Amino acid sequence: MTTDLHGPLSRYAENLHAEIGAAHHVASPLGAWLLLALCAPAANDRATAEALEQVLGVDAATAVETARALLETPHPLVPAATAVWHQAARDIGGLAGWRGALPATTEVGELPDQAGLDAWAREHTLGMIERFPLRVGPDVALALASALATRISWADPFEVADADALGSGSAWAGGLRRVLRSPRHGHRCAIVTTARAGDVIVHAAPAQPVKDAGGEAGLVVVSVAAASQVPPADVMAAAYELSSGAADGAEPAGRRSLFDLALTDTPLWTLREEKVRTRARDGREERHDAVLPCWSARSEHDLTPAALGFSVASDALAAALGESSLGFQARQAALARFGRYGFEAAAVTGLFELTSLPPEGVARTAELRFGNPYAVVAVATDSRADGATGPWHGVPVFSAWITEPEELPDADV
Repeated sequence: MTTDLHGPLSRYAENLHAEIGAAHHVASPLGAWLLLALCAPAANDRATAEALEQVLGVDAATAVETARALLETPHPLVPAATAVWHQAARDIGGLAGWRGALPATTEVGELPDQAGLDAWAREHTLGMIERFPLRVGPDVALALASALATRISWADPFEVADADALGSGSAWAGGLRRVLRSPRHGHRCAIVTTARAGDVIVHAAPAQPVKDAGGEAGLVVVSVAAASQVPPADVMAAAYELSSGAADGAEPAGRRSLFDLALTDTPLWTLREEKVRTRARDGREERHDAVLPCWSARSEHDLTPAALGFSVASDALAAALGESSLGFQARQAALARFGRYGFEAAAVTGLFELTSLPPEGVARTAELRFGNPYAVVAVATDSRADGATGPWHGVPVFSAWITEPEELPDADV
Protein backbone atom coordinates (compact mmCIF):
# COMPACT_ATOMS: atom_id res chain seq x y z
CA MET A 1 0.00 0.00 0.00
CA THR A 2 1.37 3.42 -0.89
CA THR A 3 0.77 6.74 0.74
CA ASP A 4 -1.96 9.03 -0.57
CA LEU A 5 0.76 11.51 -1.47
CA HIS A 6 1.88 9.54 -4.53
CA GLY A 7 -0.97 10.74 -6.74
CA PRO A 8 -0.70 14.46 -5.91
CA LEU A 9 3.08 14.33 -6.20
CA SER A 10 2.86 12.61 -9.58
CA ARG A 11 0.65 15.40 -10.89
CA TYR A 12 2.92 18.07 -9.45
CA ALA A 13 5.95 16.32 -10.93
CA GLU A 14 4.34 16.38 -14.36
CA ASN A 15 3.94 20.15 -14.13
CA LEU A 16 7.48 20.64 -12.85
CA HIS A 17 9.19 18.45 -15.46
CA ALA A 18 7.07 20.03 -18.22
CA GLU A 19 8.33 23.47 -17.20
CA ILE A 20 11.94 22.20 -17.09
CA GLY A 21 11.75 20.59 -20.54
CA ALA A 22 13.50 17.64 -22.20
CA ALA A 23 17.10 18.56 -21.40
CA HIS A 24 19.14 16.31 -19.10
CA HIS A 25 18.15 17.19 -15.54
CA VAL A 26 17.26 16.06 -12.03
CA ALA A 27 14.68 17.59 -9.71
CA SER A 28 12.81 16.99 -6.48
CA PRO A 29 9.09 17.63 -6.94
CA LEU A 30 8.72 16.59 -3.29
CA GLY A 31 11.05 19.39 -2.18
CA ALA A 32 8.93 22.01 -3.94
CA TRP A 33 5.64 20.43 -2.82
CA LEU A 34 6.71 20.50 0.83
CA LEU A 35 7.25 24.26 0.73
CA LEU A 36 3.86 24.83 -0.86
CA ALA A 37 2.25 22.61 1.79
CA LEU A 38 3.81 24.72 4.54
CA CYS A 39 2.40 27.86 2.91
CA ALA A 40 -1.15 26.51 2.59
CA PRO A 41 -2.42 27.56 6.05
CA ALA A 42 -1.35 31.14 5.38
CA ALA A 43 -4.01 31.52 2.69
CA ASN A 44 -6.72 33.54 4.41
CA ASP A 45 -9.11 33.97 1.47
CA ARG A 46 -10.94 31.18 -0.32
CA ALA A 47 -9.75 31.99 -3.85
CA THR A 48 -6.07 31.85 -2.86
CA ALA A 49 -6.62 28.70 -0.78
CA GLU A 50 -8.40 26.93 -3.65
CA ALA A 51 -5.70 27.91 -6.14
CA LEU A 52 -3.01 26.55 -3.85
CA GLU A 53 -4.98 23.36 -3.13
CA GLN A 54 -5.35 22.78 -6.86
CA VAL A 55 -1.58 22.84 -7.28
CA LEU A 56 -1.02 20.67 -4.20
CA GLY A 57 -3.63 18.14 -5.32
CA VAL A 58 -5.13 17.90 -1.81
CA ASP A 59 -6.89 20.24 0.60
CA ALA A 60 -4.75 22.49 2.77
CA ALA A 61 -5.32 20.53 6.00
CA THR A 62 -4.28 17.24 4.35
CA ALA A 63 -1.23 18.88 2.79
CA VAL A 64 -0.09 20.28 6.12
CA GLU A 65 -0.60 17.03 8.02
CA THR A 66 1.17 15.04 5.28
CA ALA A 67 4.13 17.41 5.37
CA ARG A 68 4.17 17.28 9.18
CA ALA A 69 4.18 13.45 9.16
CA LEU A 70 7.11 13.35 6.73
CA LEU A 71 9.14 15.98 8.55
CA GLU A 72 8.46 14.81 12.10
CA THR A 73 8.97 11.10 11.30
CA PRO A 74 12.41 11.19 9.65
CA HIS A 75 13.33 8.61 7.02
CA PRO A 76 16.82 7.21 7.77
CA LEU A 77 17.82 7.20 4.10
CA VAL A 78 16.20 10.50 3.10
CA PRO A 79 17.06 13.30 5.53
CA ALA A 80 14.61 16.18 5.14
CA ALA A 81 14.59 19.68 6.59
CA THR A 82 12.56 22.87 6.28
CA ALA A 83 13.08 26.40 7.53
CA VAL A 84 11.24 29.72 7.72
CA TRP A 85 13.30 32.86 8.29
CA HIS A 86 12.33 36.50 8.52
CA GLN A 87 14.18 39.78 8.22
CA ALA A 88 14.98 41.07 11.69
CA ALA A 89 13.51 44.52 11.09
CA ARG A 90 10.31 43.28 9.51
CA ASP A 91 7.02 43.19 11.41
CA ILE A 92 5.77 39.65 10.93
CA GLY A 93 3.02 39.71 13.53
CA GLY A 94 0.49 38.71 10.91
CA LEU A 95 2.32 35.44 10.43
CA ALA A 96 2.53 34.53 14.12
CA GLY A 97 -0.35 32.05 14.01
CA TRP A 98 0.91 30.45 10.82
CA ARG A 99 4.47 30.16 12.11
CA GLY A 100 3.26 28.68 15.40
CA ALA A 101 1.47 25.88 13.53
CA LEU A 102 4.50 24.84 11.46
CA PRO A 103 5.92 21.33 12.01
CA ALA A 104 8.04 21.20 15.14
CA THR A 105 11.12 20.30 13.11
CA THR A 106 10.91 23.42 10.94
CA GLU A 107 13.66 25.86 11.81
CA VAL A 108 12.26 29.31 12.55
CA GLY A 109 14.23 32.49 13.15
CA GLU A 110 15.93 35.53 11.74
CA LEU A 111 17.14 35.45 8.16
CA PRO A 112 20.78 34.29 7.96
CA ASP A 113 23.27 36.01 5.71
CA GLN A 114 24.35 34.34 2.47
CA ALA A 115 27.10 32.35 4.20
CA GLY A 116 24.53 31.09 6.71
CA LEU A 117 22.11 30.04 3.96
CA ASP A 118 24.88 28.24 2.09
CA ALA A 119 25.93 26.49 5.31
CA TRP A 120 22.32 25.40 5.89
CA ALA A 121 22.19 23.93 2.36
CA ARG A 122 25.43 21.99 2.90
CA GLU A 123 24.40 20.73 6.33
CA HIS A 124 21.06 19.37 5.16
CA THR A 125 22.23 17.80 1.89
CA LEU A 126 25.12 15.70 3.24
CA GLY A 127 27.46 18.29 1.79
CA MET A 128 26.31 17.71 -1.79
CA ILE A 129 24.82 21.15 -2.45
CA GLU A 130 27.22 23.87 -1.44
CA ARG A 131 25.22 26.98 -2.22
CA PHE A 132 21.66 28.01 -1.47
CA PRO A 133 19.83 28.49 -4.81
CA LEU A 134 18.87 32.12 -4.11
CA ARG A 135 21.01 35.14 -3.26
CA VAL A 136 19.93 37.06 -0.16
CA GLY A 137 19.58 40.83 -0.23
CA PRO A 138 18.13 43.64 1.85
CA ASP A 139 14.76 43.35 0.08
CA VAL A 140 14.12 39.82 1.40
CA ALA A 141 11.42 39.95 4.04
CA LEU A 142 10.71 36.24 4.42
CA ALA A 143 12.49 33.11 3.25
CA LEU A 144 11.30 29.51 3.17
CA ALA A 145 13.52 26.54 2.39
CA SER A 146 13.36 22.77 2.10
CA ALA A 147 16.21 20.28 1.72
CA LEU A 148 16.20 16.58 0.85
CA ALA A 149 19.14 14.23 0.43
CA THR A 150 19.99 10.56 0.05
CA ARG A 151 23.22 8.60 -0.28
CA ILE A 152 22.62 4.86 -0.56
CA SER A 153 24.42 1.67 -1.57
CA TRP A 154 22.61 -0.86 -3.75
CA ALA A 155 21.55 -4.01 -1.92
CA ASP A 156 23.02 -5.85 -4.94
CA PRO A 157 25.59 -3.89 -6.98
CA PHE A 158 25.53 -3.83 -10.76
CA GLU A 159 27.80 -5.93 -12.94
CA VAL A 160 29.78 -4.42 -15.82
CA ALA A 161 29.06 -4.82 -19.55
CA ASP A 162 30.55 -3.48 -22.77
CA ALA A 163 28.70 -0.44 -24.03
CA ASP A 164 27.71 -2.21 -27.26
CA ALA A 165 25.18 -4.12 -25.11
CA LEU A 166 23.08 -0.94 -25.43
CA GLY A 167 22.40 -2.03 -29.00
CA SER A 168 23.27 -0.73 -32.43
CA GLY A 169 20.31 1.63 -32.28
CA SER A 170 21.65 3.47 -29.25
CA ALA A 171 23.10 6.89 -29.83
CA TRP A 172 25.21 6.36 -26.70
CA ALA A 173 26.87 3.01 -27.46
CA GLY A 174 29.63 4.50 -29.61
CA GLY A 175 30.58 7.12 -27.04
CA LEU A 176 30.95 4.81 -24.04
CA ARG A 177 33.19 1.84 -23.25
CA ARG A 178 31.37 0.27 -20.33
CA VAL A 179 27.87 0.32 -18.88
CA LEU A 180 26.05 -1.31 -15.99
CA ARG A 181 24.30 -4.69 -16.15
CA SER A 182 21.72 -5.71 -13.57
CA PRO A 183 22.85 -8.56 -11.30
CA ARG A 184 21.27 -11.99 -11.62
CA HIS A 185 19.28 -11.49 -8.42
CA GLY A 186 17.97 -8.54 -6.46
CA HIS A 187 16.95 -6.07 -9.16
CA ARG A 188 13.53 -6.16 -10.80
CA CYS A 189 13.02 -5.83 -14.56
CA ALA A 190 9.97 -6.01 -16.80
CA ILE A 191 8.38 -5.04 -20.09
CA VAL A 192 5.13 -3.25 -19.32
CA THR A 193 2.31 -1.81 -21.39
CA THR A 194 1.29 1.66 -20.20
CA ALA A 195 -1.57 3.93 -21.16
CA ARG A 196 0.52 6.97 -22.04
CA ALA A 197 3.85 5.58 -23.22
CA GLY A 198 2.92 2.23 -24.78
CA ASP A 199 5.33 -0.64 -24.17
CA VAL A 200 8.15 0.44 -21.84
CA ILE A 201 11.07 -1.29 -20.19
CA VAL A 202 11.41 -1.00 -16.42
CA HIS A 203 14.35 -1.52 -14.10
CA ALA A 204 14.12 -1.15 -10.30
CA ALA A 205 17.20 -1.18 -8.08
CA PRO A 206 16.63 -1.33 -4.29
CA ALA A 207 18.98 0.21 -1.77
CA GLN A 208 20.52 -1.64 1.13
CA PRO A 209 17.73 -1.11 3.68
CA VAL A 210 18.01 0.17 7.21
CA LYS A 211 16.46 -2.22 9.72
CA ASP A 212 15.67 -1.88 13.40
CA ALA A 213 13.13 -3.22 15.90
CA GLY A 214 10.53 -0.83 14.53
CA GLY A 215 10.73 -1.98 10.91
CA GLU A 216 12.66 -1.39 7.71
CA ALA A 217 13.25 1.65 5.53
CA GLY A 218 14.71 1.78 2.06
CA LEU A 219 14.76 3.41 -1.35
CA VAL A 220 14.04 2.01 -4.83
CA VAL A 221 15.30 3.75 -7.97
CA VAL A 222 13.07 3.04 -10.95
CA SER A 223 14.24 3.61 -14.55
CA VAL A 224 11.74 3.59 -17.41
CA ALA A 225 12.41 3.86 -21.16
CA ALA A 226 9.99 3.97 -24.08
CA ALA A 227 10.21 4.12 -27.86
CA SER A 228 12.14 7.15 -29.06
CA GLN A 229 9.07 8.86 -30.55
CA VAL A 230 7.20 8.93 -27.20
CA PRO A 231 7.20 12.43 -25.67
CA PRO A 232 9.36 12.75 -22.53
CA ALA A 233 6.34 13.91 -20.51
CA ASP A 234 4.55 10.63 -21.24
CA VAL A 235 7.62 8.56 -20.30
CA MET A 236 7.98 10.49 -17.04
CA ALA A 237 4.27 10.00 -16.28
CA ALA A 238 4.66 6.26 -16.90
CA ALA A 239 7.70 6.21 -14.60
CA TYR A 240 5.75 7.84 -11.79
CA GLU A 241 2.82 5.48 -12.35
CA LEU A 242 5.10 2.42 -12.22
CA SER A 243 6.95 3.72 -9.17
CA SER A 244 3.72 3.57 -7.16
CA GLY A 245 4.09 -0.19 -6.67
CA ALA A 246 7.88 -0.24 -6.51
CA ALA A 247 7.99 0.33 -2.76
CA ASP A 248 6.09 -2.94 -2.23
CA GLY A 249 7.89 -4.91 -4.95
CA ALA A 250 4.49 -5.35 -6.60
CA GLU A 251 4.10 -6.87 -10.05
CA PRO A 252 3.32 -3.92 -12.34
CA ALA A 253 -0.08 -3.83 -13.96
CA GLY A 254 0.32 -4.33 -17.69
CA ARG A 255 3.41 -6.55 -17.40
CA ARG A 256 4.01 -8.40 -20.69
CA SER A 257 4.72 -12.14 -20.70
CA LEU A 258 7.86 -12.83 -22.72
CA PHE A 259 6.00 -15.73 -24.31
CA ASP A 260 3.54 -13.26 -25.83
CA LEU A 261 6.33 -11.38 -27.58
CA ALA A 262 8.19 -12.15 -30.78
CA LEU A 263 11.73 -13.55 -30.58
CA THR A 264 13.42 -10.55 -32.09
CA ASP A 265 15.57 -7.49 -31.62
CA THR A 266 13.94 -4.13 -30.91
CA PRO A 267 15.53 -0.81 -29.90
CA LEU A 268 14.36 -1.47 -26.32
CA TRP A 269 15.04 -5.18 -25.89
CA THR A 270 16.44 -8.39 -27.36
CA LEU A 271 14.44 -11.56 -26.73
CA ARG A 272 15.94 -15.04 -27.06
CA GLU A 273 14.81 -18.59 -26.16
CA GLU A 274 16.85 -21.59 -25.01
CA LYS A 275 16.41 -25.07 -23.52
CA VAL A 276 16.98 -25.02 -19.76
CA ARG A 277 16.28 -26.95 -16.60
CA THR A 278 13.47 -25.10 -14.87
CA ARG A 279 11.05 -25.46 -11.98
CA ALA A 280 8.55 -23.13 -13.64
CA ARG A 281 5.12 -24.71 -13.25
CA ASP A 282 4.39 -24.84 -16.98
CA GLY A 283 8.01 -25.43 -18.00
CA ARG A 284 8.26 -21.89 -19.37
CA GLU A 285 10.60 -19.60 -17.46
CA GLU A 286 10.94 -15.85 -17.94
CA ARG A 287 14.18 -14.01 -17.24
CA HIS A 288 15.11 -10.36 -17.60
CA ASP A 289 18.22 -8.33 -17.28
CA ALA A 290 18.95 -4.71 -18.06
CA VAL A 291 21.85 -2.59 -19.23
CA LEU A 292 22.03 1.06 -18.23
CA PRO A 293 24.69 3.75 -18.35
CA CYS A 294 26.10 5.55 -15.36
CA TRP A 295 24.84 9.11 -15.13
CA SER A 296 24.96 12.23 -13.05
CA ALA A 297 23.08 15.51 -13.24
CA ARG A 298 23.32 18.89 -11.60
CA SER A 299 20.45 21.31 -12.20
CA GLU A 300 18.92 24.60 -11.10
CA HIS A 301 15.26 25.29 -11.75
CA ASP A 302 13.22 28.48 -11.79
CA LEU A 303 10.00 27.77 -9.86
CA THR A 304 8.21 31.02 -10.66
CA PRO A 305 5.93 29.75 -13.52
CA ALA A 306 2.30 29.92 -12.43
CA ALA A 307 1.71 26.15 -12.89
CA LEU A 308 4.15 25.43 -10.04
CA GLY A 309 2.15 27.32 -7.42
CA PHE A 310 4.79 29.57 -5.85
CA SER A 311 3.13 32.75 -7.08
CA VAL A 312 -0.04 31.75 -5.21
CA ALA A 313 2.00 30.83 -2.12
CA SER A 314 3.66 34.23 -2.28
CA ASP A 315 0.28 35.96 -2.47
CA ALA A 316 -0.90 34.03 0.61
CA LEU A 317 2.15 35.06 2.62
CA ALA A 318 1.91 38.68 1.42
CA ALA A 319 -1.71 38.93 2.48
CA ALA A 320 -0.88 37.54 5.92
CA LEU A 321 1.75 40.25 6.22
CA GLY A 322 -0.83 42.88 5.37
CA GLU A 323 0.51 43.50 1.86
CA SER A 324 -1.54 43.40 -1.31
CA SER A 325 1.36 41.78 -3.16
CA LEU A 326 5.06 41.07 -2.76
CA GLY A 327 7.63 40.16 -5.37
CA PHE A 328 9.05 36.72 -4.98
CA GLN A 329 11.78 34.41 -6.16
CA ALA A 330 11.58 30.63 -6.08
CA ARG A 331 14.32 28.30 -7.16
CA GLN A 332 15.58 24.73 -6.69
CA ALA A 333 19.12 23.34 -6.89
CA ALA A 334 19.37 19.55 -7.35
CA LEU A 335 21.97 16.94 -8.15
CA ALA A 336 22.11 13.14 -8.49
CA ARG A 337 24.63 10.41 -9.36
CA PHE A 338 23.77 6.84 -10.45
CA GLY A 339 26.61 4.31 -10.46
CA ARG A 340 27.66 0.70 -10.05
CA TYR A 341 27.54 0.67 -6.27
CA GLY A 342 24.96 3.25 -5.30
CA PHE A 343 22.90 6.36 -5.83
CA GLU A 344 22.98 9.79 -4.26
CA ALA A 345 20.83 12.85 -4.72
CA ALA A 346 20.05 16.12 -3.01
CA ALA A 347 17.85 19.16 -3.53
CA VAL A 348 17.41 22.53 -1.86
CA THR A 349 14.31 24.55 -2.68
CA GLY A 350 13.96 28.16 -1.73
CA LEU A 351 11.06 30.54 -1.77
CA PHE A 352 12.29 34.01 -1.75
CA GLU A 353 12.36 30.66 -0.71
CA LEU A 354 15.58 -2.89 -4.45
CA THR A 355 19.10 -29.06 -5.56
CA SER A 356 18.13 -31.57 -7.44
CA LEU A 357 17.97 -31.33 -11.24
CA PRO A 358 14.60 -29.90 -12.33
CA PRO A 359 12.77 -31.08 -15.47
CA GLU A 360 13.61 -29.57 -18.83
CA GLY A 361 11.73 -26.62 -20.21
CA VAL A 362 12.40 -23.42 -22.08
CA ALA A 363 13.44 -20.02 -20.86
CA ARG A 364 13.00 -16.72 -22.58
CA THR A 365 15.40 -13.99 -21.62
CA ALA A 366 14.84 -10.33 -22.37
CA GLU A 367 17.76 -7.98 -22.24
CA LEU A 368 16.37 -4.50 -21.67
CA ARG A 369 18.35 -1.67 -23.21
CA PHE A 370 18.37 1.77 -21.67
CA GLY A 371 20.28 3.13 -24.64
CA ASN A 372 18.31 6.29 -25.35
CA PRO A 373 16.77 9.04 -23.16
CA TYR A 374 14.72 7.68 -20.26
CA ALA A 375 13.07 8.63 -16.96
CA VAL A 376 14.16 7.84 -13.41
CA VAL A 377 12.12 8.05 -10.18
CA ALA A 378 13.50 7.33 -6.70
CA VAL A 379 10.75 6.21 -4.29
CA ALA A 380 11.05 5.67 -0.53
CA THR A 381 9.98 2.56 1.38
CA ASP A 382 8.86 2.68 5.00
CA SER A 383 7.60 -0.62 6.50
CA ARG A 384 6.81 -1.19 10.16
CA ALA A 385 7.29 -4.36 12.20
CA ASP A 386 3.54 -4.69 12.74
CA GLY A 387 2.92 -4.84 8.98
CA ALA A 388 1.77 -1.25 8.66
CA THR A 389 3.54 1.35 6.55
CA GLY A 390 4.96 4.67 7.64
CA PRO A 391 4.36 8.11 6.11
CA TRP A 392 7.32 7.87 3.71
CA HIS A 393 6.22 4.59 2.11
CA GLY A 394 5.76 5.01 -1.64
CA VAL A 395 6.71 8.68 -1.69
CA PRO A 396 8.65 9.68 -4.84
CA VAL A 397 11.61 11.75 -3.63
CA PHE A 398 13.66 12.56 -6.74
CA SER A 399 13.11 12.21 -10.48
CA ALA A 400 15.27 12.76 -13.54
CA TRP A 401 15.27 12.77 -17.33
CA ILE A 402 18.48 11.16 -18.62
CA THR A 403 19.96 12.28 -21.93
CA GLU A 404 23.67 12.47 -21.03
CA PRO A 405 25.15 9.10 -19.95
CA GLU A 406 28.60 8.86 -18.41
CA GLU A 407 31.48 6.42 -18.64
CA LEU A 408 31.82 3.89 -15.80
CA PRO A 409 34.80 5.06 -13.74
CA ASP A 410 37.87 2.81 -13.98
CA ALA A 411 37.83 2.51 -10.18
CA ASP A 412 34.39 0.83 -10.37
CA VAL A 413 35.34 -1.82 -12.96
